[in-house]
Amino acid sequence: MKNFPFGNAALAILVMALLSGSWLAAHPAGGHRTTLTLWVFAKEHNENYHNILPTFLAKHPGVSVDIQLVANNTLAARLQSAMVADVDVPDMCEIEITQAGTFFRGPLDDVGFLDLTDRIHRTGLWDQLVRARFAPYTKKGRIFGLPHDVHPVALAYNRVAFEELGIDPNKIETWDDFIAVGHRITKTTGANPRYLIELSDSARDQLEPLLFQRGGGFFDKDGNCIIDNDIAVKTMAWYVPLVAGPHKIGNNLGGGQVLTQAVESEYLLSLIAPDWRTRGFENDMAHMSGKMAIMPLPAVTKGGPRTSTWGGTMMGITKRCAHPELAWELAMQLYYSREKLADRYLKSNILPPKRDLWNDPAIQAPKAFWSGQRLGKIYSELAPEVPPQYASPFLELAKNKLSEAVVSCVQQYQASGDAGFEDFCRRRLKQSADEVRRQMARNPY
Repeated sequence: MKNFPFGNAALAILVMALLSGSWLAAHPAGGHRTTLTLWVFAKEHNENYHNILPTFLAKHPGVSVDIQLVANNTLAARLQSAMVADVDVPDMCEIEITQAGTFFRGPLDDVGFLDLTDRIHRTGLWDQLVRARFAPYTKKGRIFGLPHDVHPVALAYNRVAFEELGIDPNKIETWDDFIAVGHRITKTTGANPRYLIELSDSARDQLEPLLFQRGGGFFDKDGNCIIDNDIAVKTMAWYVPLVAGPHKIGNNLGGGQVLTQAVESEYLLSLIAPDWRTRGFENDMAHMSGKMAIMPLPAVTKGGPRTSTWGGTMMGITKRCAHPELAWELAMQLYYSREKLADRYLKSNILPPKRDLWNDPAIQAPKAFWSGQRLGKIYSELAPEVPPQYASPFLELAKNKLSEAVVSCVQQYQASGDAGFEDFCRRRLKQSADEVRRQMARNPY
């Protein structure tokens, strides 16, 4: 130490660097300590998969699986960085539907997930699953993700309040029928205001499934932004008067305890409810057990589809996976087997996309919270009509721009009413869509 020319502090740093460098050399980054590594972003998925895992491992002595829970707001960025650096890439990963398209940039050969198309057709999954659910995870006809869900949308409503107000859900076939009821029973002033439905005037959350129901969306199957097409314009012009102006029937106070209080106090009488959302209602609104019920969405026109879709998740197998056959088998076990199916469904109310699972007793059973209705049966009857969604690397941007358009259109309607409103919607949606297209033009992929 006396002969080291730079002093004790510098010597200590040098020694630490040598020790840490030696450790890293012996434990290279990205080295798999387990046979398969799976990243998931949902706590419920993580718990469900750990419950199923012992059966899979019992079939494969010596195989190990590491399921890691990664925060959804960081998972996509972390995985993209790992793929670019070719370091610490998991063998399998779940991706939320809004983020999925970001992994499909560039030529097909550059996609970081295995192309599952041929395997899906060879094993019969193409015919066994709801086909529309492959659309978000498809690029140029090639499928890179397995759908976790269907997420059909229905309408959750306060059955007791409906009965007291003389509302017969069986007589509500179309949105026109529903809106007529809303005009009759909604009260926007007074000591006890009441709205027929939860709808946002500041975001696209509830507008999104209503747009899908009408055959619209954010992108078409060729990747073109369509949030300003005729369907979008007419949907926006129809939607805004439901949340703004003198004849509005919808309002939105937010989520969590505020939403619970709004439902319990009959401030909101109904809510747009994809299957996954119903479980949240059961957990958060325990006092409403036996008072709530489910009905199909009103149709746009009589005889039309009475559902939509909201949300989704895929599982992909990365190209770094050293055991793709084993990864495929694990995915089948976690997603489409009857193993622990009852437990998975009871914890989530999520309908699996594989049709032959819908007859499971747990899915078909009555639910006390929903006034004894067979919740899974209702959603399984709606599932075949779920519309497709199409992915894009710019999907999150398009959703944000649609939310901005909602705010602008609401402000315009509040100020000027119906006069020239559809033309305003057309101009404002084009502005949002053009902003998305400018970003897309900067990236040739």
